[in-house]
Amino acid sequence: MHARSWQAKSIKRGSHNSCFPRQGERLKEHAHAGGLRLIGDLPFFISSDSSDVWANPELFLLDEQHRPRFVAGVPPDYFSATGQLWGNPVYDWDTIRRTGYRWCIDRLRAVLAHVDVVRLDHFRGFAAAWHVPAGAPTAQSGQWVPGPGAEFFEVVQKELSGLPFIAEDLGLITADVGALRDHFQLPGTRVLQFAFDGHSDNPHLPHNYPSNTVVYTGTHDNPTTREWYEELPSAERQVLWSYLKRPDGRSSDAALAMMELAWSSRAALAIVPLQDVLNLGAEARMNIPGRAEGNWCWRCPENLLYAPEIEWLRDLTKASNRSGVSRIKLG
Repeated sequence: MHARSWQAKSIKRGSHNSCFPRQGERLKEHAHAGGLRLIGDLPFFISSDSSDVWANPELFLLDEQHRPRFVAGVPPDYFSATGQLWGNPVYDWDTIRRTGYRWCIDRLRAVLAHVDVVRLDHFRGFAAAWHVPAGAPTAQSGQWVPGPGAEFFEVVQKELSGLPFIAEDLGLITADVGALRDHFQLPGTRVLQFAFDGHSDNPHLPHNYPSNTVVYTGTHDNPTTREWYEELPSAERQVLWSYLKRPDGRSSDAALAMMELAWSSRAALAIVPLQDVLNLGAEARMNIPGRAEGNWCWRCPENLLYAPEIEWLRDLTKASNRSGVSRIKLG
């Protein structure tokens, strides 16, 4: 057996006794005992220095020195005028397809051992992903390259006996991405912070939601809603309060108003970051897309979990009849 394969298998066998898998299993059991289901997250791409690339270089578009020939990113978008250059190696889908998508299925099984539903980050990558030549200074020189498409989900559905997924279908979404999502009846994602540009057909406005949707006030990539509102142009602030049929409010009112809007929408599932529940500002932002350092530093002090806002959220959930089983379709 090749030394690299042997070492990778040894690491995999030994990991069963590590702390994280045992804690994850116990957390899932504890949640189920309380009638809760857990949602996890699966990044589409992985790091070039990860054990997965090290053990399976043939599954990625690498050169003879196992360095990426192309790296992942997205073209110019809401977050960046030059696009986002993530730097992850991209997949060799032809090779992965010939293996029956085994590595992908093993990866999904590993996540589902600890959660009940998986949010598929960058869902559009299954239709097509943005490949940027390695060494390019920005993401602007990339091009769309087809992903595995429907065949991938057909194989996964057979292997897992279902598709317990939420599609993160944000960003530059083309017709093929929506068709792929809808073919498998996967719930899509809507973000209220993207809704108030003044266009009534904006897909992030609640009256445009299909019911099989997950709505967020903002995601981990967004500013907190309070910070977002403080930076919002006055015209968009007026659109917000007009849509809510309320007089103009203060920045301290925005997060709670947006939560009420999400909870009252026809979306099957409503999710809010804890920072918005607690009505926190820029100091509590989780992540800035495209910035490599200084992210994921915010931590919630235990005393805030007993703040009055937590009780308010409980009352809102009961009043909105959102305390029962989720209505999202999961394969």
